Parts: sequence; structure tokens; C-alpha cells
Amino acid sequence: MPLSTSILPGKRVGTILAVAAIALMASGCTQLRGRQGYVVDPVLTHSVTAGVDNRESVEKTLGRPTFVGQFSDNEWFYLSRETRQLAFANPRPVAQQVLRVRFDAAGNVAAVDTTGLELVSKLDPIGDKTPTLGRDRSFFEDIFGNIGAVGAPGMAGPQ
Repeated sequence: MPLSTSILPGKRVGTILAVAAIALMASGCTQLRGRQGYVVDPVLTHSVTAGVDNRESVEKTLGRPTFVGQFSDNEWFYLSRETRQLAFANPRPVAQQVLRVRFDAAGNVAAVDTTGLELVSKLDPIGDKTPTLGRDRSFFEDIFGNIGAVGAPGMAGPQ
């Protein structure tokens, strides 16, 4: 009997260690949440109205924009994105909001538009090389390929 009681605590410790190791390994498979850009406050974003606000009041209400329009500074964009990532996988967007505030020439708000995740596109490149037109030449052909070609017969040279 004393022999069996000494084995029982060893089995318990082994079981506890095995459960702890499995729990530690499984914790690495949890989803990681990420938030990028502007932190959206619905009360503030809905308070910006066309014809009432101007650049100064929008900046005081929402803060500086995430970025300004590329072709004109009459468009301000506030971008917010939430992503999820599992272990070592690439993050995938689960929520996105782009608030676009357009101004007229006088600096007053002309329109406020909101878009979401429906405009996100997924690009899937093929392999790690871009196909190109032309000859497929080796390294040495690139270096030594023109030797003897300059001034060769049949080549048009300076007249």
C-alpha cells in the first residue's frame, strides 16, 4: 500500500503539468485584435453637417484628418480599421470606416460621406516574381552578351 500512495501524487503532478503545458500552447492560438487609424465616436461624426460646419469647426470636433485628398485639399479623410489575426496568419479586416468630409471653395462643409468594409479589395499576387516580356537571359549573358556586338557586320552604325 505505501508504494501505491507514493505513485498517486506523482501521477497528479504529471497530469497537472500536462494540462498546464496544453493550456500554454493553446493560448498562442488566440485571436489578436488590432485597431488602426482614427478612433470613431459616432456622436461626433454625426454632428458634422453640410452647410453648418467649416474647416475649423470640423478640426475642433474630429481632430486632424488621417489624410487629405491627393488632388485637392478640399477633401479630408478619417480612416478607422479593426483587424483580427490568428497566430501567425496575416491580419484580416473585420470592420472599416472611412469618413470623407468635402469642403467648398469657401471652406464650408459641402458633403459628408461614410463607406465601410465593402470597398476593401484583396490583392493576391501570383508567386514571388512578376512576369515580364523579353528574353530570359542568364547572369553571364547579361554581363558578356554585348561583347563583339558593337560594330559587327550587319549592324547599323554611325554613318
